[in-house]
Amino acid sequence: MKRSRPIQIDWQPDKKSQLPVYRQIVQYVCDKVANGEWAIGSRLPSQRALAESFAVNRSTISTAIDELTSYGIISGEHGAGTQIVSNTWSLMLPTSLSWKKYISSGYLQENNKRMQQINRLEFAPDIIRLGTGELDPRLFPQQMWAKTLQKLSTEITSLGYAEPLGIPELRQAIARHMKKLGVDVSTKNILITSGALQALQLIASCMLEEGSTVFTEAPTYLKSLQMFQSAGLNLNGIPMDHDGLKYWEIEKQLKKSDSAILYTIPTNQNPTGITMSNLRRQELMDFCIKNRLPIIEDGAYQELCFDDEAAIPLKAIDDNGMVMYLGSASKSLAPGLRIGWVIASEPVIQRLGDAKMQMDYGASSLSQLVFAEFLNSGMYEKYLTELKVELKKRRDNALVTLDKYFKDIATWNVPVGGFYIWLTFNDEVEIDGLFEKAIDQGILLNPGDVYDFKHNRSLRLSFAYVDCGEFTSAMMMLNEILKS
Repeated sequence: MKRSRPIQIDWQPDKKSQLPVYRQIVQYVCDKVANGEWAIGSRLPSQRALAESFAVNRSTISTAIDELTSYGIISGEHGAGTQIVSNTWSLMLPTSLSWKKYISSGYLQENNKRMQQINRLEFAPDIIRLGTGELDPRLFPQQMWAKTLQKLSTEITSLGYAEPLGIPELRQAIARHMKKLGVDVSTKNILITSGALQALQLIASCMLEEGSTVFTEAPTYLKSLQMFQSAGLNLNGIPMDHDGLKYWEIEKQLKKSDSAILYTIPTNQNPTGITMSNLRRQELMDFCIKNRLPIIEDGAYQELCFDDEAAIPLKAIDDNGMVMYLGSASKSLAPGLRIGWVIASEPVIQRLGDAKMQMDYGASSLSQLVFAEFLNSGMYEKYLTELKVELKKRRDNALVTLDKYFKDIATWNVPVGGFYIWLTFNDEVEIDGLFEKAIDQGILLNPGDVYDFKHNRSLRLSFAYVDCGEFTSAMMMLNEILKS
């Protein structure tokens, strides 16, 4: 069993107080236990470490330990050290309810601390979000939205619960839309979700048993989340080259896994921007068929290829029902719409649909109607064409900027679409320090570490949320920070 780390202590008794030092220590420990900060099972540092922390002699610590033991608050067990074994002391103190034990008891693990910080800072005023995975709000197609909502306002007669798999109009519209991408699918194979992220939650919670292995690219967006790890699943990062996932690296790991699945973003991968070649896609499909390895294909950026000859989805060459395809309107249209979809075999869709009904009783009916109207009216296709022109302009500006200010100190990829450029510094750059200094200058970065399985010296740069001038200005400032 993994031994827990000792409690961290950053307090010292007041030696000028009339209250004896050992009594202050007793009171301090009791207060921490009573308000829930130190839970039952928490381990205290050794008596020597306590004496150093409190700047007192060992006899004072021994006296305090003896009194706490007599109260039944702590106990020393062989091999386990001194532990908190009871919080009954709290019954004797006038304290309010502590939520700490509840907060730490749920199965869903906390995000990486850096990721939590990024999520908070994204809403800070006057900050340049240089790595965010969202479209610039200034690209919002306001006139199209006004036209859509005005039309629906005269047609909607009720907003009741939708069918378990989603409203038929939207599933039919998505089936037609996916056919343009080479995926021929029936409405019975489509489930509407509250964003693609919910689709991942559904798959993690009801299709994969605890201890299963999830193979994925390294680095990957999935590493920045905790939903799969919280479900007791093991993430296994597989390296990439310029053609995409090195699928042959999976084989030696596959034998160690009784249950496994592959999660991949083959088109405009998040965070690297790499798009898997069509040859590699076919090879990957052949490998997965041979090894009976199911695939979760995340197509969030599938529609954002700037060239006319877009990469074909894996689902388009799936003749064996191996692929669960995840689509989303969040990256291409509006994240606040909260509309995504899963395309899979009918039994899978029925299972996920049943789980979704238990979770939220269906995605927003209004959002489904809005997106169906966008698809059916042709406005979505028109909007996508205009959006890709703008994103390509921003990408080209970003590449010129990087070549001007970073060509001697870093390397980067050239994405064929999507939002991201993956920049890696040539020399060892202390990314955490760069992150903090950039914040001081009003720039928010996305360090590569939050997406990777090992330490790196990379940044995920996004050209989608900032315009050309803002990107260039921010990168000039970043260059100055690095020089200093």
